[in-house]
Amino acid sequence: MVAGEQQAIFAVFSDPDGDAGGVEVIRTLSMAGFGCIEVGSASDLIRSKPANGWAGTIVAIAEDDAKAATAWGFCRDSRKLDEPVMNTLVLISGSNLPELAERHEQFDDFIIAPFHPSEFEARLGHMLWRSGQAPGPETVEIGPLALNLETYQATLANKPLDLTYMEYELLKFLALSPSKVFSREVLLNRVWGYEYYGGARTVDVHVRRLRAKFGEEHAHLIQTVRSVGYKLDQTR
Repeated sequence: MVAGEQQAIFAVFSDPDGDAGGVEVIRTLSMAGFGCIEVGSASDLIRSKPANGWAGTIVAIAEDDAKAATAWGFCRDSRKLDEPVMNTLVLISGSNLPELAERHEQFDDFIIAPFHPSEFEARLGHMLWRSGQAPGPETVEIGPLALNLETYQATLANKPLDLTYMEYELLKFLALSPSKVFSREVLLNRVWGYEYYGGARTVDVHVRRLRAKFGEEHAHLIQTVRSVGYKLDQTR
């Protein structure tokens, strides 16, 4: 259960022909608990607007030269709407960094592709906070386990857990999709990032450490699915 769940809806602009960046953005937003709508133009943005209006951030995909021009045009047009969406995050490649100096009025923040999910979530959270749209502390609760996603604190049976940063990140990732099984490879990529070169054994080591910190009574919360990977589940 997620208490104080984020209600923001994000409009994700991507190339009409589809792109890997857009897929990864939508996957990351979904894992973070955000709703998202994929749009291909400013007119799509108008048609897709929720009944209670836009309460989130536009994420514009502008990874290569061909898509960048279209993405920047979308950012410009979205700010000229009768109800403009002023919070815009652009996802760009390193080669497009020089574009930023000439387009300050068209975006609020940027992130370079490929991005790490944790950085992406942090930037979105900061933009929401800056615009006064940030919700209260978000807490994920699974049985006796509770994680405060804002303070990076975790408790088990109301007792604080002393976790390293990566132990917490792994636990949070599993907790956001309770009962869902993830392979070691997926966990390695999603928690440690695509640029991490450690083997799947890294995941096993961190799971073993988490179980040790949970103690014998609660070690079953992280379950091994034979020949597949791990899941977080309060049922034995």
